[in-house]
Amino acid sequence: MEKTLQQDEIDALFEAARAVSVEAGSNEERRVMAYNFSSAGQISTDQLRAISMLNDLFARNLTHNLAAWLRTRFQVNLVSAEQIPFNEFLLRIPEISYVASVRLEPLGALSVLQLDLALAPPIIDLLLGGDGREGPLRELTDIEEAILGSVGEIICRELTAAWQPVSLSFNFERRQMQTQIARVMSVGEKTLCLSFEIRMPHSSGLLNLAFPAVVSNTILRRLTSDWGRRRRHTHETRARMDASARRIPFGACLQLSPVRLAATVLENLKPGAVLRLDVPANTMPEWRVAGQFLARASAVRQGAHRAARMESRMEDAEP
Repeated sequence: MEKTLQQDEIDALFEAARAVSVEAGSNEERRVMAYNFSSAGQISTDQLRAISMLNDLFARNLTHNLAAWLRTRFQVNLVSAEQIPFNEFLLRIPEISYVASVRLEPLGALSVLQLDLALAPPIIDLLLGGDGREGPLRELTDIEEAILGSVGEIICRELTAAWQPVSLSFNFERRQMQTQIARVMSVGEKTLCLSFEIRMPHSSGLLNLAFPAVVSNTILRRLTSDWGRRRRHTHETRARMDASARRIPFGACLQLSPVRLAATVLENLKPGAVLRLDVPANTMPEWRVAGQFLARASAVRQGAHRAARMESRMEDAEP
């Protein structure tokens, strides 16, 4: 049955629509944008900043340690950090490449480490006594694979040291063939991919790391909560820390500025002799605490004790 609106009902509908229009106009302009589901779970700016800080530390440590191990210039720089499907990561791996599995504890998950084989000849040449010249791109021998395995273990050790804030340990497992690496995780799984550029005097290449979703989610959650935000102590804890800090003893002294004396002056010192320090008589002594200059002060007596009287505020005093 159709219902015919009365005039008062029609007027009420128009008034309500007009009120909504006025309210929308008084607010900020709102834009409707199509949602892209492929961008869901992307790394936020804060998370990217925290990841970059950790991996910059890893890159610096790896630079110093491998440079010392290889006795040559070795530079590592973070290139990118992004979340991509694992099958897209697999498509980026060259046909001839060094790929290994890395176990992350305590999660018990597997991640992937990929190193360009263009870096293998100079590294192997350096460790065998050469000057690090690049060579042809080819498959590795058993000895060469063992040498690159040692490099992978060093990389995992430095990753563990750099990623201590998120309590993850990287354990190098073994090299994986191209047909085996696709079984490490589901091809459709979204991974956290970190890319580093490695530069040597005669060669350069990429080091790529891929973490599964369970690991990347754990990393990002810990970075933004536990590590990314400074922890605050309770009021009672801060009060106890403050009370304990106030009881810490510091060595303090009131002294003149250091002067130089000839060795003959010290050699001829006798009881009753006057030692000239070549310091003006109006020079104010320095009050130092734990060896640090704090203020100018003069020596006075307070009862049966020696004392120091502050002559200038600490923030205005200059040594």
